[in-house]
Amino acid sequence: MGEYQGIDDGTQAALRTDEQVLRAFDRPALSVHNDADALCLAMAERLFTDIRDCLREKGRCSLIVPVGPVGQYQLLAERCAKESLSLSEVTFIVMDEYLQGDNSWISEHDPLSFRGHMQRNLMEQLPEAMRPRLLVPDPHALDAIPRFIEANRLDFTYAGIGITGHLAFNDPMEGVNDADWFAALPTRIVHLCEKTRLINSVTAARGNIQRIPAMAVTVGMKEILSARKLRIWMNRQWQSAAIRRMLLAPETAAFPASLVRRHAEFSVDVTAEVLAAPEPGLR
Repeated sequence: MGEYQGIDDGTQAALRTDEQVLRAFDRPALSVHNDADALCLAMAERLFTDIRDCLREKGRCSLIVPVGPVGQYQLLAERCAKESLSLSEVTFIVMDEYLQGDNSWISEHDPLSFRGHMQRNLMEQLPEAMRPRLLVPDPHALDAIPRFIEANRLDFTYAGIGITGHLAFNDPMEGVNDADWFAALPTRIVHLCEKTRLINSVTAARGNIQRIPAMAVTVGMKEILSARKLRIWMNRQWQSAAIRRMLLAPETAAFPASLVRRHAEFSVDVTAEVLAAPEPGLR
């Protein structure tokens, strides 16, 4: 294994952890899927099952959800329509949205808009009477989602992990390592770090970083961690380092995903390539 520069010994040890150690990790439940399509299908099925069971239990359901990976919401809508599962008592909280320079949402017609994606791929795929309620963090009413969650116990958070370790757009902050303080951060407007903008430009804009907005509004770690159950989904090749830092490196606000270990009940679903050792190779 090569040497990793500029990181602490605990992180180096985590990055050197092989697939067998990850599989032996007794918490959380770790499920491995063959590829991105298989993970997408599994995510749609888990969403359906979680929502159905929650509705049976208490008649309503609320979830914080990401847009990526993409494809699961159309599959969910198809399953709901096929099995006549109405989502009218379900609230989907879109975890973040890009902002324009005046701190207003980007247009929902922008291909990068998360709320636009949810509108097209979930809401419009269902008959009006079966559609859920869709909440998006509002830069002009930042307390709306925290107030909703306070009044309605959040059932699930579904999330991916960014290259900086962010959940939603909770990027680490330079010089901030206080995990307790970071875990209590609420819904807010954020300036996206350049690493996040760069990786998002690769995955969503063919490397055109100028096309990725510099600002966003995001639910906070406080809201994310408040859910009864936390579901993590990882399907990117570059997440092979992130999963190790999330599960096995020291807990720190410098890598926010490590804070998921505070949650009493969380699961992780990955594609097989995410478990590959994060070793270099020229391409």
